[in-house]
Amino acid sequence: MRKLFLFVLIIFFFASYSYAANLRIGGVINNEHGVGIDEVEVYILSHDKIIASTKTTVNGSYFKEIEIDKTVNPKDLTIEFKKTTYKTIKSKLDDILTSSSVNGDNIFVATTNKVMGRTITPAFWISLIVLISIFALISFEVFHRTVAALVGASLLLFISYTFGTFNENYFIISFDEAVHSIDFNVIFLLMSMMIIVGVMKKTGVFQWLAYKSYALSKGNVFKLSIILMFVTAVASAFLDNVTTMLLLAPISIEIAIMLRINPASLLMPEVMASNMGGTATLIGDPPNIMIGSYAHLTFNDFLINLAPVIFIILIVNVFVMKLYYNKEYKKGKIENIDELLSKLREEYKITDYKLLKHSLFVLGFVILLFITHGMLHMEPSIAAMSGAALLLLLSGVNITEIMEHEVEWTTLVFFMMLFIIVGAAEETGFISLIATVVKDLSGNSMLLAIIFIMWVSAFASAIVDNIPFTATMLPVVAYLTETIPGAGNTLWWALALGACLGGNGTLIGASANVVTAGFAERSGYPLTFGSFLRVGGPTMIISVFIAMVWLLIGG
Repeated sequence: MRKLFLFVLIIFFFASYSYAANLRIGGVINNEHGVGIDEVEVYILSHDKIIASTKTTVNGSYFKEIEIDKTVNPKDLTIEFKKTTYKTIKSKLDDILTSSSVNGDNIFVATTNKVMGRTITPAFWISLIVLISIFALISFEVFHRTVAALVGASLLLFISYTFGTFNENYFIISFDEAVHSIDFNVIFLLMSMMIIVGVMKKTGVFQWLAYKSYALSKGNVFKLSIILMFVTAVASAFLDNVTTMLLLAPISIEIAIMLRINPASLLMPEVMASNMGGTATLIGDPPNIMIGSYAHLTFNDFLINLAPVIFIILIVNVFVMKLYYNKEYKKGKIENIDELLSKLREEYKITDYKLLKHSLFVLGFVILLFITHGMLHMEPSIAAMSGAALLLLLSGVNITEIMEHEVEWTTLVFFMMLFIIVGAAEETGFISLIATVVKDLSGNSMLLAIIFIMWVSAFASAIVDNIPFTATMLPVVAYLTETIPGAGNTLWWALALGACLGGNGTLIGASANVVTAGFAERSGYPLTFGSFLRVGGPTMIISVFIAMVWLLIGG
């Protein structure tokens, strides 16, 4: 009897095994713009019971292989795709199923590619309200921008893991998605350049440049203004515009007071030039760093495509500044120029030649890496980090002092929190909605897309900080670049030119403007919102118009 039972059991095992089959299923899940959706829950169901599950990867693809027994007919199986803020898709495998036999095994294969449409949930409205509120708080300086961004990012994650735990319609963004949305290439690049500039400041080279500018002008104030504009533009292209104004503004104010002219006549041309110069390169202005990292554009891409038009804009604005401040320039006369030059030479001189040599060597090395990073397939942040590490080794400066006083941790935290806020807006569908509106307005027209992106970016960046605006526009421009025929990288240049040059429009349009105004106010010559607008507004419009024409004619 025992032998009979064992025999029946063996027969049953082999019979079951022979009827077992493998099901291989895969495909890609895209949104309505053809972009892959990650972390979509994929369920294989038999009579509404889940028998297997998987998730889509970062590019929206998924694959799952399962073994099914003879009690399950593969054609009766259902596949379901589910993700918060997207419409759930459920379909039978019958129509897409193919079968074959390999070494006696039954293999069923199903390939299903789906497009998931958005659905408006409470998560959408929460992320939208938080995004708009943070923009408003930053623009009107109700709180420090880092505090505002930190509150916004924390609130989104808090809601996701409290209300969202009990009701998926309130789940906005996961912690993994939040971390993934932070562009660490931008963070490490900014941090490394801050270290390099911090070390270079100890040499006195920036103050020496201001002195040499005045010496070259030989007492001609308009000529001095031109020289300072170009020094500021070049420095901003290879450092960043905020750092450049932090270093040059106090010296320019001192020279203006010695010349008995309003410091605004030197400061305004400088800050305009700093925002222009910063537009010319990958590392000159934070929006460019963000665009370059997101779109995988190299240092040379920016230099070749933007530097020529920025040079033209800079030349035109020399005459614009003369128009505004010519009366002030004529007032600036010093009877004993040699005595003033002697005083400036003594006060603003190189203080550490050895450190300067090390700094210039490392800066040259970093710029060389920036120029070749595309060929080396190296992220710009790696070039900057290598230079920062090398300079710290060569200089022997106190690392604690540099990290505490020269690295702007509040700015870096601001960027990280901002990336999370924009990532949440992207996850819940707000960015997708903007992309659809822009796409409909441009109607697949490259000309309209350039005009729309550039002018919207310019005016928006004049009203709100150009950093959060750029972060919001990155996925929108990425979508348009993929869908408009022959777009290439042109729309990225439209965004860069609009966002960076738009910063000249108002006092709050760029961080460099606010920094410069702070120095002017402390010197007793405040730059008010109105006085800045009278010069910056027309300057912005002229600059953006030149840039627009440049792009439209294929520059």
